[in-house]
Amino acid sequence: MKKTELNLPELPPGAIALIPMRNLVLFPHVMATITVGRPRSIAGLEHAVAGGWPVGIVLQKSATQDDPAIADLNAVGTLAVVAHHLKHEDNLQHAVCQGTQRFRITEPVTGYPFLAAKVELIEEPVDDSAHGHALALQLRRRALELLSLLPSLPAEMVHALQTTRGTAELADITAGVLDAEIVEKQALLETVGTSERVGKLLKLISHRIEVLRLSKEIGERTKEQLDDRQRKYLLREQLRTIQRELGENGGEDADMARMEEAIAKAGMPADIETQARKELQRLRGMNEGSSEASMLRTYLEWMMELPWATPTETPIDLEAARATLEADHFGLEKVKQRIVEFLAVRKLNPKGRAPILCFVGPPGVGKTSLGQSIARALQRPFVRVSLGGVHDEAEIRGHRRTYIGALPGNIVQGLRKAGARDCVMMLDEVDKLTASAHGDPSAALLEVLDPEQNNTFRDNYLGVPFDLSRVVFIATANVMDNVPGPVRDRMEVIELPGYTQEEKLQIARAYLVGRQRDANGLTGGQCELTDEALASIVADYTREAGVRQLEREIGRVMRHAAMKVAEGSTANVHVGAPELDGILGAPKFEREVALRSGIAGVATGLAWTPVGGEILFIEATRVAGSGKLTLTGQLGDVMKESAQAAITLVKSRAFSLGLTPAAFDSIDLHMHIPAGAIPKDGPSAGVAMFIALASLFTDRPVRHDVGMTGEISLRGLVLPVGGIKEKMLAAQRAGLRTVMLPARNFRDLRDLPASTRAAMEFVPLENVDDAIRCALAVASPEAAASEVPERVSA
Repeated sequence: MKKTELNLPELPPGAIALIPMRNLVLFPHVMATITVGRPRSIAGLEHAVAGGWPVGIVLQKSATQDDPAIADLNAVGTLAVVAHHLKHEDNLQHAVCQGTQRFRITEPVTGYPFLAAKVELIEEPVDDSAHGHALALQLRRRALELLSLLPSLPAEMVHALQTTRGTAELADITAGVLDAEIVEKQALLETVGTSERVGKLLKLISHRIEVLRLSKEIGERTKEQLDDRQRKYLLREQLRTIQRELGENGGEDADMARMEEAIAKAGMPADIETQARKELQRLRGMNEGSSEASMLRTYLEWMMELPWATPTETPIDLEAARATLEADHFGLEKVKQRIVEFLAVRKLNPKGRAPILCFVGPPGVGKTSLGQSIARALQRPFVRVSLGGVHDEAEIRGHRRTYIGALPGNIVQGLRKAGARDCVMMLDEVDKLTASAHGDPSAALLEVLDPEQNNTFRDNYLGVPFDLSRVVFIATANVMDNVPGPVRDRMEVIELPGYTQEEKLQIARAYLVGRQRDANGLTGGQCELTDEALASIVADYTREAGVRQLEREIGRVMRHAAMKVAEGSTANVHVGAPELDGILGAPKFEREVALRSGIAGVATGLAWTPVGGEILFIEATRVAGSGKLTLTGQLGDVMKESAQAAITLVKSRAFSLGLTPAAFDSIDLHMHIPAGAIPKDGPSAGVAMFIALASLFTDRPVRHDVGMTGEISLRGLVLPVGGIKEKMLAAQRAGLRTVMLPARNFRDLRDLPASTRAAMEFVPLENVDDAIRCALAVASPEAAASEVPERVSA
């Protein structure tokens, strides 16, 4: 080691001062600047500078070690010459060091104010083979490619790579330039073999080149996007400047001021208004043409237009409400009474949690119009939300704003349309909700209908709670069977079974004729429709529980009259019952009951359907055979079991019917229920099936004006059934005069209109013997008088 005349601590032969580095690996033939601040590192650097001795640059094993010992250093380092040394006032010292040769620490040397150790210099082998030259050529090419991808390209480094010929020296220079992990660089320093070191270096360079290429491509694409945005931004700024010069300024600023004023006037709760203002502030800082700004603007428009403010109480006039119901609807006395009770409770306790009404009945009986009448009686806006076919939970709760084209749910949309938080909202066709992979909308409806929860209803789009407790919800359904139990539990069901022929005639006279006359541009004197014509339309051209088809047929008559008046052929059209054949065509419905009279084996049953009651013919016949029973007419399992019970009951009563048991063994029975294309099921056809079989075997025809309903047991008892009111109305529409029904269903006759009870006779059935005595014709009047049971005329 070189000595000077200065008074410096002398190191043993073969020992050097060591400077540990946290994150720097110095390679031979590479010049680098180091910064030291630790006392021992500064002492070692000053010792080397003062004595002109080389210094050892060694990487620490752990960068977090503040005062490393020899054992905390890597074994291989680089011997360096200090070319320039500079001190700073902040106790830091900088030095430019030139790496000269690798060394390996062999033995620590103690007793000095700096780290020192004896080292062994590592001689690098010289590879002059063709393989070595090929490696050098490949390394130089890849290194120059790497430098071309760097953002700031030093010309001196390119020159050094181009002029360096030695493979080992070229590898060290390239490793010094390479931006690799510090551990990877130390591994390169410790690799003495030139070919092995170049191989590792080529792998690292290839990976780094790929990273830089991808980074460059991403940067170019990003720059293109930024350039486009900047161009649009500059154009908008220029447009604003032009607008200001033309005196047209204030477009965007005025819009923001308008939105801020609308938020202040919306009457939102304090926390929700704070959030809305926060979103408005975000909108101010956005680019007007960005998709996020458009989405946020739409969201704020929804927030501003919803009726957040607490509504003022409007007094309820019960007399006016009763008059409104009477003016809008004929009949339905019990339904009207329940609605008036509902309004009375709302009047006495406006903030109370009144039940949610659900009108259930066939189409056309006035469910929706009843809701409109309630809204008029309450003097509140009315909005209808159609739920038929809804199969997505988001249709109720709304979509999250992260989706493109997101909107609030139907409930919030209805509130915005109504413009009032205390509106009357009709949830139409609540029985038509269907679950799917997108969720169960009926489950989402629970929060809407539950008074305990709907004061904090949260729509996914709004993301804030909204109070629905002041909304008057009214639901409608055709049948309750399809409504889930939890939803049904939150509603009070009010049934609207249908209208009698007399009620339909009154409805047509009071409402439908005038409405259709006005719809077709006629005056009261231009078309006169007689009561006989209306009665004929009701009886011969319609057969429904409601009045929709009746209104259509009246509309056809009015259009015919309008054509006559418009042509100028007449100024006044008189339409009576005889003229209907030429206008509406032949009657669509006949007295089918009378057509089937006098035939043994045919009985008239009564059935319930979702659109009202219907009559059902049970036809039975026998042919030679072996005792088989054939059932046709798309019967369900329950009706098939009723047929089996009916034939068993006939066989058990063979003696009382005057039959022999052998009479059943040589025949096959066939029972058919028209129409064959319509599926049928239910237990209430048991009595009709038994009577049809008894009529067939006794050759006594069933009276054509008698209808029947009821379930039978094998003991001959007649069991109660449901849908009595609908069935009785269907019997009246079909022209039946007598109806046999289970005795335990007689209490249901109180729900019938007085006109129906007065026009029909009702026979209570305790067992099937009562049905036989009433329904089957007898040979002589004396026998008939003795066999017919007591009849009840309501």
